Amino acid sequence: MMDTAAFCEKLVREQDPDRYFATLFAPAERRPGLFALYAFNSEIARVREAVSEPIPGEIRLAWWREVLQGQRPDEASAHPVAEAIRTTIAANRLPADAFVRMTEARVLDLYNDPIPSVNDLEGYTGDTSSALIRLASIILVGGGEPGGAEASGHAGVAYAITGLLRALPFHAERGQVFIPAEVLARHGARRDDILAGRSSHGVYAALREMRAMARHHLEAARRVSREIKPEASAAFLPVALCDLYLKRMEKSGYNPFRTLIEAPQWRRQAALWTAAKRGRPLG
Repeated sequence: MMDTAAFCEKLVREQDPDRYFATLFAPAERRPGLFALYAFNSEIARVREAVSEPIPGEIRLAWWREVLQGQRPDEASAHPVAEAIRTTIAANRLPADAFVRMTEARVLDLYNDPIPSVNDLEGYTGDTSSALIRLASIILVGGGEPGGAEASGHAGVAYAITGLLRALPFHAERGQVFIPAEVLARHGARRDDILAGRSSHGVYAALREMRAMARHHLEAARRVSREIKPEASAAFLPVALCDLYLKRMEKSGYNPFRTLIEAPQWRRQAALWTAAKRGRPLG
């Protein structure tokens, strides 16, 4: 029989190292559920990379929705991540509708359509990144109420925006721009410049606004962090890395199309350790 827990853990370690190392601070008995959740997230987040056209991607996401709704049981049993997430949902009484919304939100990833407004971006990041923190929190308290719903919302948006800014060159290369059109217009920035990898005063100004938006949500999450039950704190630990990444974008000489926004593994692990030991999962 396939060891689904080991499969999910390996997948998360390879594809989502920040969440992998954050999960090591969770109680051992909760880690398989977290790894299943994060493996599922990796599966749906990387659908575009696995297909050459949007329609096959939509079919793949539809398959995941059907699995989450209890359909295709034989196929799900043969897929290690699908089997693991079904088991995790049942064991922790996770809301299936949150998974369906998460999957539906990922349709946006398949196309190169502009994101019109900040509200649209926050909706997308809320249904994906924020929902992931909320679901992880529920797993950490064994299926009960973990508190921190508002903190999950803000923290997820902050983490997602930071990640989108880090990935800007990658997304631009494949024709995507996650900076809302209203933000670009406000600063006279052109979408075509981003797609072509051309820097401009407008582009830099738009990126400053996006970083400020991430920091706004980060601070909002911190203000309500007391609502988070201590047992759920590991769900928020990856967000402690936002400051580390944002500061690197704010350094002199930062080029959004050339500068790799990364940190050594030891530096990221140290930031997670510090946040965990201080009891401040949001950094």
